[in-house]
Amino acid sequence: MAKGEYIILNGEMLGTNQPFMKDNRAFRFGDGVFESIRIVNGLSYNLQFHIERMLEGANVLSLEIPNHFSVDYFKGQIKSLIEKNSIQAGGKARISLFRGGEGAYFSESNKAMFFIEASHLPNNYFTLNENGLMVDIYSEMNKSVNILSKYKSINSLLPIMAANFAKKNKLQECFILNAKGKIIESISSNVFIVSNGVLYTPPLEDGCIGGIMRMNVINTAIENGITVYENTLSPQNLLAADEIFLTNAIQGIQWIGGYKSKRYFNKISKKILELINQRESKDVLV
Repeated sequence: MAKGEYIILNGEMLGTNQPFMKDNRAFRFGDGVFESIRIVNGLSYNLQFHIERMLEGANVLSLEIPNHFSVDYFKGQIKSLIEKNSIQAGGKARISLFRGGEGAYFSESNKAMFFIEASHLPNNYFTLNENGLMVDIYSEMNKSVNILSKYKSINSLLPIMAANFAKKNKLQECFILNAKGKIIESISSNVFIVSNGVLYTPPLEDGCIGGIMRMNVINTAIENGITVYENTLSPQNLLAADEIFLTNAIQGIQWIGGYKSKRYFNKISKKILELINQRESKDVLV
């Protein structure tokens, strides 16, 4: 088979041409959580933090987690899939943890099942986008602030609706608001703004995803003398910013080029991404 054509379902290596939809509540109801993991030099990046967040989210969903569903167990599963798909440099993996069994809203079981996929990426390390992204605010739907807000839910209709809005308006990204009209994230990323050399990003209490790359950027900035504040962000803050950039586990950092008539720089985003790439070590690659 071609590279990238194997997946793992509940510990079993399968070809992607084999059906696996039976009793799949992830497909039927979006009943689960997931993590997207960057692969660098054929190894998983920040895997421990991803698995810990996924298992924490699964507990919020009241999934029954087998004792062997540990960081080390999933590390081995993902490693075997990376090797099977011959990913030796850059790539990405996604692991979904969902409720197994039959039933509709009243599930007959809370047993956790998992699905892992992995594929190649053209770049081994994180790369900054050459041209800044053009963005706007998606205001037709808001994100609720609740106990699931900081986790990556398989139910992704809100970002899909925002992405459709972006495509219709020839944009590359959109900001998503909470019920109070505050900016919390974008379609697929956390948000940072830069003003007078200081970083600002929405707090988790406002409803944003608790991104692993968000955490990485905050720690990297602080370690290198850049001040970071977790502050509620309003649309007005976008117009006052010197820079805006987005962060996620796969792309790293993507800088915003323009919002409405405002145009931005990428000095700080470029610096932080260079620092993150320099930190590739056995501490974060497993």
